[in-house]
Amino acid sequence: QVQLVESGGGLVQAGGSLRLSCAASGTIASINVMGWYRQAPGKQRELVAAITSGGVTNLADSVKGRFTISRDNALNTVYLQMNSLKPEDTAFYYCKMQMRGLNYWGRGTQVTVSS
Repeated sequence: QVQLVESGGGLVQAGGSLRLSCAASGTIASINVMGWYRQAPGKQRELVAAITSGGVTNLADSVKGRFTISRDNALNTVYLQMNSLKPEDTAFYYCKMQMRGLNYWGRGTQVTVSS
């Protein structure tokens, strides 16, 4: 069994920064893609950023230049550094990891950006 636990969310003023972490535990195999998604009230869940096992990253246009995704394979952890936060970044953030052809999701962490 695999569990993902996110941390680092909270309330921040516009222009501020937050760093999210997501650690996997349990029966861990080689993790292929790690990613962050977010869902705002009344909206669909959307991809924010993803990173492959080889370090190739993909970021949504809305966060390019502001967010950075990274991973620590030894710790089975993925990070999302969020700078220059905007009120429209307010959402519940979820991490996802792909291993053995399956997708595993965390329970999410709330990020609220005040104007």
